[in-house]
Amino acid sequence: MSKNGYSSRRRFLQQIGSTGILFAATPLLGLAATEKAEERIIRYNQSFSSNDKIRLATIGFGIQGHGDTATALKVPGVELAAVCDLYSGRLENAKELYGKDIFTTRNYHEILERKDVDAIILATSDNWHARITKEALKKGKAVYCEKPMVHKINEGMGVIEAQRATNKIMQVGSQRVSSIVYAKAKELYRSGEIGKLNMVNAVYDRQSAIGAWEYTMPADASPETVDWDRYIEGVKKIPFDPKKFFWWRNYRDFGTGVAGDLFVHLLSGTHVITGSKGPSRIFSAGQLSYWKDGRDVPDVMTGILQYSETTENPAFQLTLQVNFVSGTGGQESIRLVGEEGTIEIKGGGLTVHHSIMPKAPGIGGYDAVFTYPKAMQDSLLARYNQKYTADDKKRITKPDIDFKAPPGYSDHLDHITNFFDSVRTGKPVVEDAVFGFRAAAPALACNDSYFEKKIIDWDPENMKVLKG
Repeated sequence: MSKNGYSSRRRFLQQIGSTGILFAATPLLGLAATEKAEERIIRYNQSFSSNDKIRLATIGFGIQGHGDTATALKVPGVELAAVCDLYSGRLENAKELYGKDIFTTRNYHEILERKDVDAIILATSDNWHARITKEALKKGKAVYCEKPMVHKINEGMGVIEAQRATNKIMQVGSQRVSSIVYAKAKELYRSGEIGKLNMVNAVYDRQSAIGAWEYTMPADASPETVDWDRYIEGVKKIPFDPKKFFWWRNYRDFGTGVAGDLFVHLLSGTHVITGSKGPSRIFSAGQLSYWKDGRDVPDVMTGILQYSETTENPAFQLTLQVNFVSGTGGQESIRLVGEEGTIEIKGGGLTVHHSIMPKAPGIGGYDAVFTYPKAMQDSLLARYNQKYTADDKKRITKPDIDFKAPPGYSDHLDHITNFFDSVRTGKPVVEDAVFGFRAAAPALACNDSYFEKKIIDWDPENMKVLKG
C-alpha cells in the first residue's frame, strides 16, 4: 500500500475513533491491525437486505443469555425471534425487553422446530450444552454455545462429530479468541519478543458474593414458576431446590465449578496466543475456604498443566488460579514468561517487559569465588576478563511495550460478530468445536484431578484421556 493510502486509512480511523472500535498505543498500531479495524467498522455499518437477515433464538435467558442476546442484536441484520427459559419470570422479562410478540417457551424443542429461526444462542447450565448443541445442529440451526462447550470430557467428540456431520456453523463463546488484545499478544509472542516461552501464569480471582455465584434469587421461585422436572432430566431425581437452579454453577450435576467457568477462559487465551493444542499432564488442588453455602465445588483452586514440546509450541508449564475470596479484591491476568521477558495481559491491555541476560555469566557478588584462596580469585577474575568483552558483560536493554484496547471496546461484540459473519458467508468460525473442546477438556480434567486426587494424562492431538 502507498504511503498516501496508509495515511488516508489513518485519517479514516481517527475520524471514527469516537466509536470506540479500535485504539492502540503507538508504535504498536501496525498496518494489519489498521486494515482489520477498518473492515470491522465497515461491517458494523453496512445494511442488510431482508434475505440477509438472521433470525436468532436464545435458549437459556439467564445472566449470560441476556448479555449474549443484547450483544448479538448490536450486529446489523440480526433479529430476535424467540426465547426459551425454564423460569417463567425470565420469559416475562424477555417480552418486556423485546416486545410482546417475541415467542417464548419452556421447551427448547419448540425453538428447534421453528422454521423462522436460523441460529441459536445456547446459554443454559453446562449439563445441557452438548445435548442441545447436537440436536440444534441436526435441525439445521447455527449454534453459538457458551463455554465450556461440554459438561463432561466424554461428551466432546460427540459434539465435534455432530458439527462435522451436519456441516453447520457452530462457535464456542470464549470471547478472548476474538480479542484485539490477544491478537496483539499472539503477534508479539510469535515475533520472538520474549524469546522462548517456558511458563504461563494465569489468574482469575474474585472477592464478592455475586462473583462467587450467590446470585439474587426471585421472590417467586417455586415448582410452579420453574420447570424443575425438565431441568433435572438426565440426573437423579431430587426435590426442587432453588439454589441448584439459580446458583447452578455451584453444583457438579449442573455446572463445572471454577474450572469450567474460569479456567476455560484462561486456557482459551493461552491457546490463542501460543497456538497450542493443549497440555499432556494435568494436576489440580484446592479447597472450599469461604463460600460454604451448600456448594459441592471448591472456591479456591490451582491447576498445574504441563505442555510438551510440539511443532506448535516449546515445552512450557501453565499454572491456573482461581480464588473466590481473594484479598486482592479480584484480578484477571495472563502472563507469558519467556527467556527474554514477559507479556502480561491485564485490564484491557498488555505490557511487554524485557529482561535479557548478558552473554557473560558474571563473576563475584553472591558467587562462590570469594570462598577460594586469594591467588585463585585473582586468576579466575583475570581469565574471565580475558574471555568476555565489556559489551559481553552488559545487559541488552529494550523499552517496554504497551498496548491498550480503546475505552468501550468489546471482544464480546467482536466474537459474536465473527459468528454471524460465518453464518452469512459459510467461512470457518474463529472458535470451532475442536478449539472449544481443547480448551474445555483440560479445564474439566482439573476437576477430575481435584476430585479423584490424581494426575490426568491427556492426548491433546487426539483429544482423549490416556489411561495410566
